[in-house]
Amino acid sequence: MKRLLASLPLLTPGLAWAQTASVAIPAENLPHELSPWAMVQGADIVVQSVMGGLVFASILTWTIALAKLLELTAASRRAAATVEALRSAESLEHAQRRLAETPGPAAAMLRAAMSELRASGEGAPKDGVKERTAWVLERIAARAARGLSRGTGILATIGSVSPFVGLFGTVWGIMNSFIGISRAQTTNLAVVAPGIAEALLATAIGLVAAIPAVVIYNAFSRAIAGQKAKLADGTTEVMRLLSRDLDRTAPRARNMSLAAD
Repeated sequence: MKRLLASLPLLTPGLAWAQTASVAIPAENLPHELSPWAMVQGADIVVQSVMGGLVFASILTWTIALAKLLELTAASRRAAATVEALRSAESLEHAQRRLAETPGPAAAMLRAAMSELRASGEGAPKDGVKERTAWVLERIAARAARGLSRGTGILATIGSVSPFVGLFGTVWGIMNSFIGISRAQTTNLAVVAPGIAEALLATAIGLVAAIPAVVIYNAFSRAIAGQKAKLADGTTEVMRLLSRDLDRTAPRARNMSLAAD
């Protein structure tokens, strides 16, 4: 008993702190709802701005995803049909008749090769015609690749930046929570938890915006790589038909030259 009484002065400060930490908080000061929308409404203006920006980024991600999906699907079907028509054609003129009204870069390559062949004339060296045509086809393929990649940079930016933006909102919200703790002079979790939950919601929204953006960007990168391969196939088929036409016209030009002599 004497030992217990002697230890009471040492326990008094701890008991006083426990009583202070467990002081009852008035019911009107406690949050009545902790739903996501209620936490957004109760957050600081900076955190609300961060959440709004992240929600806009998420909407932009899905809008670009839908638009690029439709674009790449149509381009893939068109490129497959055009390459198949070029493979089964016997000459540039035959392929042009089959693809007269077909849009797309492969059809544009075919028309460019026909234009270069006509502009060069029958007596032009074959190597020069092939080289000039290859330059033109290369630029057409590059323009088509840039068009297919349009919009994917926004997805990459959203996927890489959104987590850090959400983290900024979380840090700001937790800082405000600690300020509120110092002003209230209490460590009761019922007072501290809502502010921390609002702050963590910003990071959650950042991840919701970033993860789909990264996944969609990777999927589109693979699809665009496949489209570039089809463009390369189209270039090869056009050059094959051009070489075949040049080989056909070479004996004719030689015979005309001998007849003139």
